[in-house]
Parts: sequence; C-alpha cells; structure tokens
Amino acid sequence: MDEDTRYEAVRSRDARFDGAFFFAVETTGIYCRPSCPAVTPKRHNVRFFATAAAAQGAGFRACRRCRPDAVPGSAEWNVRADVVGRAMRLIGDGVVDREGVAGLAARLGYSARQVQRQLTAELGAGPVALARVQRAHTARVLIQTTDLPLTQIAFAAGFASVRQFNDTVREVYAATPSELRAAAPKGRPARRADTPGAGVPLRLAHRGPYDAGAVFDLLAREAVPGVEEVGGAPGRRTYRRTLRLPYGTGIVAVDERTGSSGSATNPGGWLDARLHLTDQRDLTTAVQRLRRLFDLDADPYAVDERLGADPRLAPLVAARPGLRSPGAVDPQEVAVRALVGPSAAQELVRRYGKALDAPCGTLTHLFPEPAVLAGAEPGGTLGALTTALADGAVRLDPGADRDDAQAALLALPGLDAATVAVIRTRALGDPDVAPPGAAVPDTWRPWRSYAVQHLRTAGELEFP
Repeated sequence: MDEDTRYEAVRSRDARFDGAFFFAVETTGIYCRPSCPAVTPKRHNVRFFATAAAAQGAGFRACRRCRPDAVPGSAEWNVRADVVGRAMRLIGDGVVDREGVAGLAARLGYSARQVQRQLTAELGAGPVALARVQRAHTARVLIQTTDLPLTQIAFAAGFASVRQFNDTVREVYAATPSELRAAAPKGRPARRADTPGAGVPLRLAHRGPYDAGAVFDLLAREAVPGVEEVGGAPGRRTYRRTLRLPYGTGIVAVDERTGSSGSATNPGGWLDARLHLTDQRDLTTAVQRLRRLFDLDADPYAVDERLGADPRLAPLVAARPGLRSPGAVDPQEVAVRALVGPSAAQELVRRYGKALDAPCGTLTHLFPEPAVLAGAEPGGTLGALTTALADGAVRLDPGADRDDAQAALLALPGLDAATVAVIRTRALGDPDVAPPGAAVPDTWRPWRSYAVQHLRTAGELEFP
C-alpha cells in the first residue's frame, strides 16, 4: 500500500488494516490503529509506520482511545517464510526476552548484525525495540486486569529492572504504572493472578469475521483427555487445556464467541480467555501460542476474496465467512498426535505425561515431551520422530524454516507425505498447504490451507 491508500484507510476508519500498519500524528505526538475513532488528522500531519515499535522509536506514544498495542498481529507474518517473517514469529514467542538477540539470531542461522539490519530496514525497528513493545503490552494487561504488585509485574512482563519498566510504561502510554492501574476500565475488578482459582482475564482480538464454531468443532473432535476438554452447548462452549511453557506450566480457558460479522459496524471481535500460570513471565508466550492455535492473526478479507472467486469454493466461503485454519500451542505435540492419532495420544498421556502439581478438574497432565517419548518408545516411526524432535534434527518452533522442516520430516522412516502436510499446516502454521493427492489448484494460493479447511468442514474431504 502506498501512503495515499493508507490515508484513505485511516480516513474511512477501516479496521481491516488494524495491525497491518500504524499512523502517527505529528501535532499530538500520538500513534494509532487505522480504525481509531478520533477525528481524522490532516494528511500533512500524518506519518505511517510498519510496526508500533517503529512509531515508538520515532518518539510517538500509544493512543489511549484506540489502544493500538491491542490490535491483532499482522497477517503477513503467517504467510512469509523469509528471515523477517521467521524473526517476527520468534519475537512474538518471547525468544528475545529469554535468549536475547544472540539467541534469536542463532535460531535463524544469521548473525545478530544481519538480523538487526534486516528488521530495521524493513520494519523501522530492531529486535530489541520489537520485543519492548510486547513487554509494554504485557505489562499494561497485568496492570489493568490483576492486582499483582507493580514490582512483580515488571519482571513478569520481561523487564530487566523496575526502572526500565517504569520508564517504558511512561514513554509508551504517557502515564505511570500507578496511573494506568487507576485508569483501568470500571466494572471489571482486578483479580489476583497468584492465587488458586484466579487467572489473568484476556480478550484475544481478531480482525474481521471469525467462524468460531468450526474451530471449536475441530478442537472438540481432537481433544485428548487429561490435556484438553471442550464443554458446553454449541455456540457457548469453552475450550480448556494444559500448557507447557518456558518458565512453568499453565491452564487456559477460551470461550466460543459468536456474532462477529466483520461488518462496517462490527469489523472484528475477540475471544474471551483466562490464563492460570505458575509463572507470570510466561504470559506473553502463552498468549502468542493461543493466537496461533486459534489463527487469530489471519486476514479473513484477503482469504475470502481469493477463495470466494473460485466457483467451487464460492458457496462454501459465503456460508462460512472467516473460516480459520487452526495452528498449535505446542508444535512438537501436534507432530506426535498427527502421527499416532487421538486414541494412541491418550494412551501416551496416560503412560508418560507429566502430572500437574495442581490438577484442575479433568485437566491432570501435560502432553509428554519428545525426549521422554524417545526414551520410552525408541522403536518405529514414533521413536524416529520423537528422537529427531528431541535432538533438534527436526525443528518446528515458530522460526523454523518450513521447507527444511518438511524435508527433514519426510526423511524419517515411515512418515508419509499426508502426515507431514498436517504437521506443516498445524505445527508450522503454513497457510498454503495442499494434502497430497487432493484436487487443490494453484489458483487457491497462498491460502490453500484455508481452502482445504472449507472442503473438510463441508464434508468434501476427510479430516486426517
């Protein structure tokens, strides 16, 4: 998009572009999302940025009215397989906070200087600045939705010091942490996030229409007892599962939400979620993994426009606007489950899954890690897969090269192309995968995963 087109999106308050770019107003020093309801600024006072980090780096602070830090992520990072796309997925997963820029670069196979240069050239901000935006958003969520002490929030959000936390919050939001807490929405009391039964309440935003029913149907069909469950009546269901995270464990509950039409008056929506974490430092990572599972950063307008132009898919797209292609909270878990199927996965959990220190109802275990399975079941295709996952011969993390991962998977004995296609779609979040042998034309690129989901939901293809 050129800048004139972007300004037209701002002038029309077009929420389709929330997260795709940001605009800043030089006369106020504030940056916003395109759909901000404030009075449209004059064109000569507006600057455009690819990321919130770039806007902050230029000296602008976040708008308190439209909260640009809460928009869905750019759908571009789902599609792109280059180093910038892979880096953005890793930063979203919290790698910079945990491993630094050197760790990010090592995962990408580049030098830290090369990663810095490429991200800055394309996005206007380097990895540290991009991670800093995430930390600020995590801090605001914890400040305004829990009554955790501010000092504890500083480290839970990933800041190295309380001073850094205070300075960043003040710079980004033009308010101190205490002022942000005082300005928390009324009628939504803060809840303790460090006591049994509590949780961090979240709204997981998405753009455009969202066919929640199909996603919850899929999760219910695949649920592995002990690790997952879906309860409630259709349209009002709740998906709950256990999470293995970098610093601890968690349990999440996500509610099915209907009625997001994607119309001009309702351009998007959200899924309500509650996160129960043993270590609050895992909040950012847990949220990003949930976003991948529910495919919340997709661009349904682009997907539906391309697929809706095809005569075969047009009636399916019209019947289910905003159909998503779900991903995974744990790519390695998805790979094992794609290979063995639901019944065998349940048995693996029963035999080798780690029991939670504090079970919650029927949620009692974490799915077993590849290293555990490789030691317990060393033979056959399962042993080959889990050994490769455990020793790093196959990488499925958010920054993995999708083509390299597919080649490594296909080289394992007994792993067929159909299973690898499922792993590439779900574990690696690739939006453009066609099952081998399926009649999926190239004209559906780059959204073939979504086309397949339409066909499966309509009963024209079997689910694996």
